[in-house]
Amino acid sequence: MTDFTGLRAVVTGGASGIGLAAAQLLAARGAQVVVFDLKPDVEPPLTGIAADVTDDASVRDAVAAAALQLGGIDVLVNNAGIGAQGDVAANDDEEWHRVLDVNVVGIARVTRAALPYLRKSGAAAIVNTCSIAATAGLPNRALYSASKGAVLALTMAMAADHVREGIRVNCVNPGTADTPWVGRLLDVAADPVAERAALEARQPMGRLVTADEVANAIAYLASPLSGSTTATALAVDGGMQNLRLPAVRR
Repeated sequence: MTDFTGLRAVVTGGASGIGLAAAQLLAARGAQVVVFDLKPDVEPPLTGIAADVTDDASVRDAVAAAALQLGGIDVLVNNAGIGAQGDVAANDDEEWHRVLDVNVVGIARVTRAALPYLRKSGAAAIVNTCSIAATAGLPNRALYSASKGAVLALTMAMAADHVREGIRVNCVNPGTADTPWVGRLLDVAADPVAERAALEARQPMGRLVTADEVANAIAYLASPLSGSTTATALAVDGGMQNLRLPAVRR
């Protein structure tokens, strides 16, 4: 497909995992792509720019540099995010502020810096990486779920604010994805094999979501071929949100 030919895209958190898969796919489908990350080590055709989504000056400098390099911005993928474990009492105030700063306020910082460029685009689209945790209660994910619930609400509010400016805003809600962050969680688990099996078992398809599958959903939402799709949360979760299957009998 070449539906992104001539379009300019920025992907935050784009040096690994879902962000990298999305950036590579957009580039393969014709986009010029700049990746933002703390360590933006990417290979051509991607270009990396160092950016910290918790620092407004860093974000504004990175967005200006990307727009100058690309000649504008048509697509913004707000993918940068961090995880958190535990129930509501497990994390102190500092950790709550840190996670919300990255996962929620980070989206606001990057988006508001990119808006002047998106408003000039004839195919403007924003895609936020949300999570199944925004809509399904998962154990030991209180802080993470709160942050992603905010991302879902923010996505809908942004869609309402900017639809008449020609800017579409959507989000993807991955289930548990096979990403470096999940890999690190498994590495420190008492029994990594059993923990991975449990994560796979709670998804009706019986396996983790792949980064490429989420990237394809991001590309669908960002594509000009989806010009009437806005204010949509697209689940990529193996049926975890909506399916209620009987327990497997062994």
